[in-house]
This record gives sequence, structure tokens and C-alpha cells, in this order.
Amino acid sequence: MSKDSEIKFVGQPIFGQIMKLIDKSTFAQLVREKKSDYYYKAFKSWDELTVMLFGILSRCDSMSEICEGMKALGGKLNHLGLQKSPAKSTASDGLRNRDSSFFESLYYKLVEQYKGFLSDSRTIGLTFKELLIIDSTTIRLFSDILKGVGRNPKNDGKKKGGLKVHMLIDAVESIAKFVRITEAKVHDKNFLSQIKVPAHSMLVFDKAYNYYKQFAKWTEEKIYFVTRQKKNAVCEILKTVMDKVLDKGVFGVYKEEIIEFTYKENKEEKKLKLRRIYYCDEKNRQFVFITNNFDITAEEVAFIYKKRWQIELLFKKMKQNFQLHYFYGENENAIRTQVWCTLIAQLLLTVLQKMANVKKAFSTVATLVRIHLISLLDVYELLRNVKRTYSKQRVEAATPSLFPV
Repeated sequence: MSKDSEIKFVGQPIFGQIMKLIDKSTFAQLVREKKSDYYYKAFKSWDELTVMLFGILSRCDSMSEICEGMKALGGKLNHLGLQKSPAKSTASDGLRNRDSSFFESLYYKLVEQYKGFLSDSRTIGLTFKELLIIDSTTIRLFSDILKGVGRNPKNDGKKKGGLKVHMLIDAVESIAKFVRITEAKVHDKNFLSQIKVPAHSMLVFDKAYNYYKQFAKWTEEKIYFVTRQKKNAVCEILKTVMDKVLDKGVFGVYKEEIIEFTYKENKEEKKLKLRRIYYCDEKNRQFVFITNNFDITAEEVAFIYKKRWQIELLFKKMKQNFQLHYFYGENENAIRTQVWCTLIAQLLLTVLQKMANVKKAFSTVATLVRIHLISLLDVYELLRNVKRTYSKQRVEAATPSLFPV
């Protein structure tokens, strides 16, 4: 290989370089605040985080695989702040007992640390403080630890447990700014009352979150939203702003109305005025959007809703690149801890991807990190390397013949 295409060797494994993205002083301060090391003499908070991230990034299926895999690291453990590989029982006890809220707080600390770095100068032509996307994803569990959703199994079988990850992300950062982990049976609309956003923000979410009482509260606080209308929604049409027939092959907004919903608050009926936009896309699919913003154009309403797809891509990254169908512990705290550590791993790889300034897909970055996790390579050189070929060296010595003369 030429000098330009060679990957540089460094003095610590790639896993150690990733762990350096976590500020040790901030971590130590959080340990003191949460008292997460109070009852632990050997297996400290940093040890548990290291063990969990090693398992998540290397896609181990169980705690046994993680602990056995770390034994093979040998002298590389000192780069990670560990004296030795933990015993399976020690790691399992820590995962089961150390409060998952510590890792939740650590995730938000990292989001705050890298918020300015991950946000870029992209604009979408709108004058909102923030464009925020809301959605949830359900993760099925192996037992009924958390109450799941769905149909009852046949043959008197038990329903499997499940958890739901409710998430709010910034459209220009594509990282979760606010997360809640609940039982899968919890309705999506309950998440709306928990989020706090500044005035003049724009929220985008699916029709599962339709909650008119919350919509009215946001309207008073000058918080705007765009969502789809449910098919069974009952409302009164106050005014038809525009109604036209689109030519064949043409897509766009073809109808706009001012509508009014009736909802109850403290047993009292109240009214909420909204805009309703009818839109036909290039695949001839028809959508009905509602919003409380009367200033932007109808085309912008449809464009904003298209941004909602970013959170689906985030969920896809999380489920396809990390082990969320195998859990390392069997109680609720262990499962929550693993989900928070998975979010931390995803955030660190996102930061790594941007620091390397490469166009490689997130899945490619995750795969390269997994394959070379304990290799003594420069991780940024590894991600930037684009050479597919190498120079063949000519061998001067003749190959010995099997049948000498």
C-alpha cells in the first residue's frame, strides 16, 4: 500500500479512543451527585459503563460473552481505566442494582456537551426557534417484566412484555434531546404533557399523538405543531380557503380549510380552531394535515411533516446497529440501563462520524468500529480510508518446482 493509504497505528485501542469522548471530570461530578458508587467497592460506575459499551459496540448477546471477551483484551484494559476484566456475577449484580437514572443523566450530559458540535448551519427556510420531531418505538421483551401491547397469543399463551421508547429529537441535530422509557401499553399522547419546549418552536408528530386538550395549551403558549388528522375525527368546517382539482401526474396541496374541534376540560366543552391541509404526493397518496400555525403556507406544512421521517431513521439506526433484542439482565432496571447505554453508544458514534468528516453510512461506521474495536489503529484514519486496492509487490525469487530437472 502507498504511504497515503496506510492506516496509522496508535498507542491505544479504538474502544479507548471512543471512551475518551466522555469527559472524565464531568463523569466524576455526576457520580458524586448521584452517589452511584456509594455501595460499590470494586465495580464502579465507570467500570459498568465500560462493560456495557464494550458489549453494545461489539454486539455481544449476553453478559457471559462480554466478560469472556474482555478477558482477551489483556494489557489493553489499562487504556480503559480497568485493572482487570470483571467477573460475570459482579457485572450482573451491578447491572441489576445500580440505578438506571445515572446513565440517563449521563446521556443528557453528553447531549449538552456535543449539542453545539452536532448542530450545523442547515436551514429549512422557516422562522422557528426549533423544529422538533416526536415519535416512539416499541421493543419486545422476553418475558412479562413490563406490560406489552398487541393481541393475546393463541393456545392460552402469555403476552410478552415490552417497553416503549418515547423520543423528541431536533431536526438539524438528529439526536434525542428528550427520552422517556415506559411500559409498552402506555399511550403515546401521555408523552406530550412531559416535554418542555420554548415558545415559537414547531413540533412534528404522527396522528397517534392527537390530543386536542394539549393542542389548545400549546396554542396559548405559542408552540406550533403539524400532524396528521385521524380518520374518525369529528370537527366543524368554518371556512374553505382553497379547493382545486390537481391535473394527472401533478402533486401538491389541493385543499385548505379552517376547522374547529370540540374538546372537554374539567367537564366543560371548549373550542379549538385549526387549519386542515389536503395533500397529494408524487405516488398519488393522499394526506390530511392539521396545524395551529396560520402564518406559514400550506406547502410548508406538508414539507415540515416530511421532516418527521428523520426520527424513523434514528430508530432504524438504533435497532439495526445495536443489540436491542438480547438483554444482559432480567429485571426492569437492567433493561432500562441497557437502553440508556445504547443511546449513549449511538450518540458517541454519531460524534465520531462527524469528527471524522466522512460520508460513510452510520451502519458502516458501526461495523468498522465493531470489527476493529480492540485494534491499535487511529479511528479517524480508519473511517477516512477509502482505498480498495493495494500495490502488488513483484517477487524476484522463482517458485521452486515440484519436479526438478
